Amino acid sequence: MSQGIVTNWSENRTNPPFVTVGISLLCIFALLVYTGLSPVMQQAMIEVGGMQPSHLSALLEQGSSAWWDISLFSIVSALFIHASWLHLLGNLAYLWVFGIKVEQRLGASGISLIFLLGGALANVIVALRLPTLDTPIIGASGAVSAVVGAYLGLFPGRRIGLFLPLGLYLQFARVPALLVIGSWFTLQLLYTVFGPINGAVAWWTHLAGFALGLSFALIARALAQVRA
Repeated sequence: MSQGIVTNWSENRTNPPFVTVGISLLCIFALLVYTGLSPVMQQAMIEVGGMQPSHLSALLEQGSSAWWDISLFSIVSALFIHASWLHLLGNLAYLWVFGIKVEQRLGASGISLIFLLGGALANVIVALRLPTLDTPIIGASGAVSAVVGAYLGLFPGRRIGLFLPLGLYLQFARVPALLVIGSWFTLQLLYTVFGPINGAVAWWTHLAGFALGLSFALIARALAQVRA
């Protein structure tokens, strides 16, 4: 895995964003299935595919012998389930803005590791942080936050094009990625501390995913420099 990432880095290849597109299509397909179900079946889909912190934390406390339970797969399946188009489109917007560049730099294996492992570990961290919560957690927020963190680690000096409101007009400007992502991270941190409990779950997945993605990117950069 690390060798492939280092090769892509050193040769500065431009990889087509197949994984980013694939993840988007899977999430859209899952939501189409969800919207076509009855309310009872929708709830069943969330309970089966979503990650329930209280159940996961109980399994983790039992030791490694209980980690083969099929319900542990929910830390991954939950990443692809959304209950509304607003929720999904918000995640996909961030995934496309930041994920395409990350995939172009690290390749399919790198972006897959960041999205899947970052999102899964973010769900585990939430389960450990809120072990008594019975509400299932769904959505790719933790995984997308890992991608955002990886982008910052890979491209700390980049600028992001934004349309900024200036009175009645929108002015296009290129803003440092560190400022944009730093502001986003600060907002997540404030919501984690002061937000309601139902929102705190989402904010914790954002923070955990971001930290994991940033850590992975910094490790990848260090490996690239060592092998250069």
